[in-house]
Amino acid sequence: MRLRIHHETAYRYGSPANRAIQILRLTPRGHNSQFVVNWRIDVDRDCRLDTSHDPFGNLVHSFTVEGPLDGLTIVAEGLVETQDSHGIVQGQVERLPMPVYLRDTSLTRSDAAIRQLAEIARDAAGPDVVSILHAIMNHIRDRLEFVVNVTDPGTSAIEAFSLGHGVCQDFAHIFIAAARHIGIPARYVSGYLFHADKLDGQDAGHAWAEALVDGLGWVAFDPANGISATDAYVRVAVGLDYLSAAPVRGTRYGGADEDLGVRILVHESTRVSG
Repeated sequence: MRLRIHHETAYRYGSPANRAIQILRLTPRGHNSQFVVNWRIDVDRDCRLDTSHDPFGNLVHSFTVEGPLDGLTIVAEGLVETQDSHGIVQGQVERLPMPVYLRDTSLTRSDAAIRQLAEIARDAAGPDVVSILHAIMNHIRDRLEFVVNVTDPGTSAIEAFSLGHGVCQDFAHIFIAAARHIGIPARYVSGYLFHADKLDGQDAGHAWAEALVDGLGWVAFDPANGISATDAYVRVAVGLDYLSAAPVRGTRYGGADEDLGVRILVHESTRVSG
């Protein structure tokens, strides 16, 4: 697929802020099934975007803007070509040793309930790791209801599983916690998902998980939708959890009554021959 993406993040402040610092993980990287045709980031203030790579290999942009600021708008947009690889991610440099992805974080720790889910899936699926991971994904999807605005970025896997509902971020955290419990390295992925029925815009990006399978490499599982990633997915950043793969993180000095708006457009683009 050829997917054109427009991601706008807009802050508005009730009283002016003196300064804002932002860290952006908004630029996708290419791999064997994903080619970034073009991509750019614009900020509606005079600033310099500094570029670096974090320990996970994500492309990171950071900037500081001085106030007074009554608002701040960040736009990331571009064109990405994808191919369906049945969720298998190959052709990307890995910067960290695989045992890193067995580490628990505050958002991906497991409790007795999540550990039980993982063990039931493992015992039912048999020795095949891919079958075990599909079983974990399906158990999560059966147990949790997708409900917006009942959790937040700080909600842990344990809390979301106990609630029985959440959003894609929560589904991914629970999958990661379960996989790590039975010794399978897993990580969080942030990105975009093309929805043919949401062409008028989405108010958030998408999140899923990847697990490491011997002989295949990293394989993407989306427990919120119950499938492995297809060519409708654009992979942007990875991390141990949401916090290390968040599209936009920042802080401000001064100001009050912050209002945050996000609008994302993901459209299928038709190739035009010249």
